[in-house]
Amino acid sequence: MISNVLNSATTLISNAQQKASTAAQTIANLPVQAQEVGGSKDVGSADLFKPVLSLKEAELETSAGAKMIKAHEKMLGSLLDVMA
Repeated sequence: MISNVLNSATTLISNAQQKASTAAQTIANLPVQAQEVGGSKDVGSADLFKPVLSLKEAELETSAGAKMIKAHEKMLGSLLDVMA
């Protein structure tokens, strides 16, 4: 059970990292705005909404994974203290 928590946390962090990478790539591939040098068309806020939201989700998921790892370490330390 203890290793399941650690595996879940690392999987959550890994998935969040992939989500952030995909969202960043989507943002990077958006066309340059028309008023900028070399711009082709205007980028609407709808084009940015989903990838920016995905970046925030990835941030929160990574934070949750880190908290799971910290809780795991604390629980393991408490178990060792009780058994000692």
